[in-house]
Amino acid sequence: MTLPHDAPPTMPGLDARTRALVELSMVIADGSEMEIRAAMARAAREGLDPVWVEELILQSYLFAGFPRTLNAAREWRRASGRPAPAADPDAAPEHAPEWERRGETTCARVYGAMYDRLRVNIRDLHPALDAWMITDGYGKVLSRPGLDLRRRELCIVAVCAALQQDRQLHAHLYGALNAGAAAAEVEDTLALAAPRVAPEAATRFRLLWDRVRPA
Repeated sequence: MTLPHDAPPTMPGLDARTRALVELSMVIADGSEMEIRAAMARAAREGLDPVWVEELILQSYLFAGFPRTLNAAREWRRASGRPAPAADPDAAPEHAPEWERRGETTCARVYGAMYDRLRVNIRDLHPALDAWMITDGYGKVLSRPGLDLRRRELCIVAVCAALQQDRQLHAHLYGALNAGAAAAEVEDTLALAAPRVAPEAATRFRLLWDRVRPA
């Protein structure tokens, strides 16, 4: 499996710090514990913004699951030497009404014209999933102020590609653009994900992107 530092050293769309964050997101999602440890050590050594790293780790539980998020947090504490904050007021349950408000705003920004249809589709799967998507996913996690939505969405694109979640990838390709990412940044993100999957999967991602990419 390709580690982040094995990727091409220069990418024209992504700046170096965003590229490092995108690479880290994929290692958290599908790397071994040793790969996660090495990636966290590199992030600490090279001075990747620690607030960005911690926000990336927190959002990873939405896409990669709680066990991987816990492992990533543990390795980050070990590599960075940074203690956890004493408290996180934004995570307190009494903020649930605010999570819902900002979740609706963020989700509508990501999905654009598809937002209303998304809500109907998710409610048809289960109303609890719709509530959790808005309040927990987009409100409690993806609307946190420590990392901008553009970089969050680029990392989500990378993780959906690495995990071969084509339907979610299709949606978040639009989401990254709606959040302000340039087409070249999305293309570079897909290029970073390609070595982590089989060639036929990478081809599918390019075809999805061809349908989404601005003319």
